[in-house]
Amino acid sequence: MEKNLQENVPIYMQIMNKVREAIASGELAPGMRVASVRELAGEFEVNPNTMQRALNELEREGLLVSERTSGRFVTNDTKRISELKIRMASETADRFRKEMTVLGYSESEMIDFFLKRGKAVSEKVFDHERIG
Repeated sequence: MEKNLQENVPIYMQIMNKVREAIASGELAPGMRVASVRELAGEFEVNPNTMQRALNELEREGLLVSERTSGRFVTNDTKRISELKIRMASETADRFRKEMTVLGYSESEMIDFFLKRGKAVSEKVFDHERIG
C-alpha cells in the first residue's frame, strides 16, 4: 500500500482513500486482518489518533470490522467491496473524461485514445516479458 501523503487533503481522509484502494484492488482481501493502529501509524508516519480516526470511519462505511479480542478485519461483504470498486472506477473515469474534455477531446476521441493507449501499454509489457 502506497504510504506517501499530500499536504492539501486531511491526512485521515488520505489514509482512508489508500485503504479503500487496497481493499478494492484486493491487496487487502476480504476477511484479512488489518495491522494494529500503532503499526499502521508507524508505517504512515502519523499520529495514532489520526490513524484511529481513519479506521473508525472505514468501519462506519462497513469496509472494516472490529472483533474485540482479535483485531480489525476487512469486511467479508463482497457485494460492498464490489460496489466500492465500481464507485472508485466511476470517479476515476469521470475525472479522466473531465480532463480530456478540457483538452478538447470529443467522446469518440477519448474512447479511441484510451483503447490505443491500453493496447500500447499491453504491447510494451508483453515485449518486456518476452525479452526478460
